[in-house]
This record gives sequence, structure tokens and C-alpha cells, in this order.
Amino acid sequence: MTLCRYPYTSAEMTELLQSMTILVDTREQKNAHILQWFEEKHIPYQKKTLHNGDYSFFLPANPSLHLPADCYFDRSIMVERKGSLEELSGNFTENRDRFEKEMLTYHGKKYLMIEGANYSDVLSGNYQTKMAANAFIASLHSFNHKFDVQFIFLPQKESAGCYLYGTFLYYLKTLLTQ
Repeated sequence: MTLCRYPYTSAEMTELLQSMTILVDTREQKNAHILQWFEEKHIPYQKKTLHNGDYSFFLPANPSLHLPADCYFDRSIMVERKGSLEELSGNFTENRDRFEKEMLTYHGKKYLMIEGANYSDVLSGNYQTKMAANAFIASLHSFNHKFDVQFIFLPQKESAGCYLYGTFLYYLKTLLTQ
């Protein structure tokens, strides 16, 4: 990627990082708390149909920064959001084939962000589905190893916007400094 090989100055890097725009899948629902956080922090975002995941990012074209066209990262990194353990349980049971296919066909960095829960909630069965805790744990670890997906538990939903922004910002910073 030419973006990574160009020797940006510190000022150019700052400008690039500030221009980062988060992509929000158009099918994403019940995410007003995330969009509100972006707006409060003046984080640019744009709704777009994403082939995989619920969130990613792009850099808008900026010829003065050697970006003649928009530079999209939705094939390099994505975050899939689950609003609860109940939603994730449904993906592991009723929609498992579709969920596995989505994870299998995406070859970039994958994160699965689970809001309103932590790992100990899974261990203790603190969720409202019929999925047994040991089966839930097995699915989590199997998906982690089989599909190289990282699970991120966010007990406070209010931290989701910050998590998304930080994930993409530091991914981009790493690319720019390699």
C-alpha cells in the first residue's frame, strides 16, 4: 500500500489521522450511543454498506497528502458488533453457518465487540438463552482459533465508540510508522 511507504512528516501524519473517517454499515441497528459518541468527539463517520462487519474506516482523498483517491480499509480491518450475549448466542446457534461463512471469507483483522457483558458473564451463564455456558465458551474459543477473530467484551456500552475509534486509529498509526 503506497500510503504506508510514503515518508509522512509529523504534521502530515497528524492531518491524516484526523481525517480518518469511520465506516458504519447501513444495516447496523441500535447504535445511537456509538454515533452520539462520534458526534460529541467530532469523529467523522459515514454510513456505507459493508460486505463484512459493522465498522471499518477510510481516509478521504487528499492530493496534498499523496492520497489522490479515497483509501478504504474495510478489506483490511473490521469490527463486528453484538449488542448482547443473547445476540451472539443466536449467531452461534440459529445463524451459525452464516456467521462462520462471514468470518471465513474475510481475510483482514477481525474483531467481535460484545456490548453489555464480560467473559465472566459467559462462564456463569449470566445471559438469557438456552445455550449452555460450556457450549458458549467452546464456541468463543473455537471461533477465535478457527477464524482468527478477537473477542472484545465491553460491559459498559458507552465505551463502544471509544473502542472503535481507538482500534482504527492505532491500526492506522501502526501502518504509517512501519
